[in-house]
Order: sequence, then C-alpha cells, then structure tokens
Amino acid sequence: CDSITYNSAISACEKGKTWQKASAIFALMVTVAVKLSHISHSAAISACEDGREWQRALSLVAIMRQTRLEANTVTCNAA
Repeated sequence: CDSITYNSAISACEKGKTWQKASAIFALMVTVAVKLSHISHSAAISACEDGREWQRALSLVAIMRQTRLEANTVTCNAA
C-alpha cells in the first residue's frame, strides 16, 4: 500500500465518524514506514476533531512539527 491508499482510508474513517480506526491507520503508517504528508495529518486530525478528541488532534499537530512538516490551512482548520 502507498500513502494515497492509507490517506483515503483515514479520510473514509473520518467521514464514517470512526476516529479510533483513523488513528489506528495513522499509527500503522508510522509502523510500516509509509511517508506521512500534510494530507495524512490533516485527515487524522479531522477524524479526531469529529470524535471530539481534541487532545489527540493537538498531539498530531505536535508530531507534524517534530517531523518538520509545516501545518497548512487545511491542517490548521482541522485542528
């Protein structure tokens, strides 16, 4: 699988209101060393936001900073 597949799955989980699954897929991306992007983070943050998991969403923003990804408009709006 590539990042597009994972990102699509995270987005589907967000739309399905299943933040736990979105979070698990994001974690799997890290485990199998799939490159994370703004899209990966934004989708996971949106899923957490929809699930009212704001602390988890903020931790994903912190991970972005650690990996030197700059938050874009979509990411900031999601958080």
